Amino acid sequence: MPQSKSGSKSNKSKSSKSRTAVDVPFPTNRPAATSPSSREVPLDFPREWIEFFDPDNPSHLIRADMTWLGSRWTCIFGAGCHGIIKDRADEGCCSHGAYFTDKDDQKRVKGFVKQLTPEQWERHPGRPVTKSDWIEYDELDGEQRAKTKALDDGCVFLNRRGSKQGLGCALHKLALEQGRHPLETKPDVCWQLPMRRTQEWVTRPDDTKILVSSLEEFDRRGWGEGGHDLHWWCTSSPEAHVANEALYITYAAEIIALIGQNAYDVLAKLAKERLDQGLVAPHPASR
Repeated sequence: MPQSKSGSKSNKSKSSKSRTAVDVPFPTNRPAATSPSSREVPLDFPREWIEFFDPDNPSHLIRADMTWLGSRWTCIFGAGCHGIIKDRADEGCCSHGAYFTDKDDQKRVKGFVKQLTPEQWERHPGRPVTKSDWIEYDELDGEQRAKTKALDDGCVFLNRRGSKQGLGCALHKLALEQGRHPLETKPDVCWQLPMRRTQEWVTRPDDTKILVSSLEEFDRRGWGEGGHDLHWWCTSSPEAHVANEALYITYAAEIIALIGQNAYDVLAKLAKERLDQGLVAPHPASR
């Protein structure tokens, strides 16, 4: 995920004013036997979960994977990231472009694309940007969906190494230059990964219904069957678990966008208490 500091499409909780979680299509290229994936930890290991109700909505239950949120994962794009396709490390996880969650996601990004200049975006056409310059359609879940264009060397917004704009996402660069958080300018999928939020309505034994939101690690399985064929995936790699603080702290802005400020405040308090007491099973990649 280029410079990111920084699911399945789901119902939204009005109380949390959250953005929609997203589906990610999987690539099909199979890594070689010498892939750095051989250093990744197994997908299955003990995890600690915690549940609490949204303080703004008593019908909204939040489940959080504390093992993941207490990990020291961080994005290492351009600083050791091996990329999801062999020999294309500079692309990180941006090799295939990004599907838009919905029309609101596309409209929001469109507004920032119009603000990009040739000094910020290597592939800028040098004239007013049109839809065909950056959007294409491809099949996802049996239907044609809009996405950012994928070129032979990654997403259309990925500035290449050696370019005058510098390696990384043009929309990310725009956000930093404007003093914004990148989640404001980038497609939902780009700033959410590798955080996964799923939501479902659950009927309890007394016939009452609650919305259950789960925050968890977007591991290889999150990509679907093809996720096991990725050349490398960061959440399972000790190489990416090098942050000085826990993920619930470094990824605060993204979590707040997904569940709301008040719910995040509860989550952060519970996380700190449990981690301080040593009550959370550690992520094996963070050891």
